[in-house]
Amino acid sequence: MSSPLAHTWPEHLSVGAVRFARPTARFEAVRAFYRDDLGLPVLAEWRDHADYDGVVLGLPGSPVHMELTQHGDPPRIPAPHPENQLVLYLADQAAHDRAVAQLRSRGHRPVPAANPYWPDRGATLFQDPDGWHVVLAPWIFGRDQPPVVTDGSP
Repeated sequence: MSSPLAHTWPEHLSVGAVRFARPTARFEAVRAFYRDDLGLPVLAEWRDHADYDGVVLGLPGSPVHMELTQHGDPPRIPAPHPENQLVLYLADQAAHDRAVAQLRSRGHRPVPAANPYWPDRGATLFQDPDGWHVVLAPWIFGRDQPPVVTDGSP
């Protein structure tokens, strides 16, 4: 089986970077969660640009970004859903354990996964202040075979 990461972009779609965006109703708390608690670097930030506040967070050395924006008074966002997730595939179990320890040290506690796929493979889920899930997986998709947890706990 070939690696899913071995594929290339179609000739007509020459993508150089990818940014995922979502709204927030708790801009300061969500920005602090991703920047300070999780540790994603801020690539750009703005206030009151056409009535929007926003922050772009990135992965060092990667053209993948997450944009969070707040707009409106009061801001309106869709209800969180357990399958709408930010999945961070970490280098190995030690990297996973460090990330989990960091979030725990900042007062965050793991939350149950709706899909048993994640805990069955040793991943840990947390909620951001808006209620969206962040999955910390102890393997890299497309490079590693996901572990299988046999005792029912990560």
